[in-house]
Amino acid sequence: MASSSLTNSTAIAEILETPTLDRETPSLLQRISEQGGYAFVGMTTVAASGGRDDMRAAEAAREMAWEQLHAGPWHSVLPVWRDAYSMACLRVAKLHFCAGDFREALRALDMGLIMGGTSLRDDLDAAVDKVEAKVRKLRRFEERENGDDDKTGCRFNISGFNQAEVLKLLPVKSLSSKTVMKQSALSLEGFLRDYFLLGTPVVISDCMDHWPARTKWSNMNYLKRVAGDRTVPVEVGKNYLSSEWKQELITFSQFLERIQSTNSAEVPTYLAQHPLFDQIKELKKDILIPDYCYAAGGELRSLNAWFGPTGTVTPLHHDPHHNILAQVVGRKYVRLYPASLSEELYPHAETMLINSSQVDLDDIDDAAFPKLKDLEILDCILDEGEMIYIPPKWWHYPMALYCDGVTSQGRCNRYSMADCD
Repeated sequence: MASSSLTNSTAIAEILETPTLDRETPSLLQRISEQGGYAFVGMTTVAASGGRDDMRAAEAAREMAWEQLHAGPWHSVLPVWRDAYSMACLRVAKLHFCAGDFREALRALDMGLIMGGTSLRDDLDAAVDKVEAKVRKLRRFEERENGDDDKTGCRFNISGFNQAEVLKLLPVKSLSSKTVMKQSALSLEGFLRDYFLLGTPVVISDCMDHWPARTKWSNMNYLKRVAGDRTVPVEVGKNYLSSEWKQELITFSQFLERIQSTNSAEVPTYLAQHPLFDQIKELKKDILIPDYCYAAGGELRSLNAWFGPTGTVTPLHHDPHHNILAQVVGRKYVRLYPASLSEELYPHAETMLINSSQVDLDDIDDAAFPKLKDLEILDCILDEGEMIYIPPKWWHYPMALYCDGVTSQGRCNRYSMADCD
């Protein structure tokens, strides 16, 4: 009851300002009408009218835009419908905010950031800052009320390395052939000359000790405090090639609870290849983009995050860009095959999966995939505070070991680097 009164009293006479939405609404509604979105335009108009049916109309408009986002393959969704979804999320968030429902407002804004377009991004970001401040104030109040304001918090349980135990988890022949070269504090010149230009993988150690994330991200309470109420997309199931695989949208706190649960190994939940740092700015402050991401005058192309429990895998696949995968918390096994062996790795024939292998390294069918048997393996264990460079088109299979709390990855193409989660 006390938290409810706090919520309502702090919302009095406050609104979420959306200058871009206010300015662009007429033109955006016109573009939506041109694509047949008359019902959406009608509901949006009702939602903005100031009547008692505002929330119902705003939610209806958001549902209409959501249906358009899922009417076909994601790449075929018209940009105007992604902008329509952002618009609807902002409308819903504004109404929740005025009602003092700050967590619902934040969820609506996160949905706009995750699924919406770019035209209203500035409004979404500014609204998140304002709403998140309210949510954090509310959370501190609730913690004091419940006597649960411990700042130290529990930490991810990172076990010591026992190779015999690890080998039981790994695919056959792991750690038995060639190991990826490891270099300590590799200079940019050395990286460019000996690895980047030659297209050769390398593990780089002693290059992340200055990252705030190295100490902060092992603390569960810290992660919940800065990101716990944010909605994030997660993958549920063994991996994206499995029949039981699905995606869900849950809060970051719910995700952290799942990856610590005893059942996580049976039905793992994984936050994979998500631009988390574009969405949650506080976490981005905890990392630094490695200079290696700018080798040969390149530019950062994308910045993604991977979080997952022990045993989480990404199927054997390749990417078109240069990659730098930085391990912040936990350990990861990484197996590599050069691009020249693509035929022997049996890529899927389907266009959407052509960069993924049909081979399940956790349960190899030698009869179905005989060429794989005699291939030389290049692999390694990536420890906390290390990063690995993976050249373009190199096939790689990563497996999380010992509570892979957070992983950071960077990608670039021949001239530009991409993600460093």
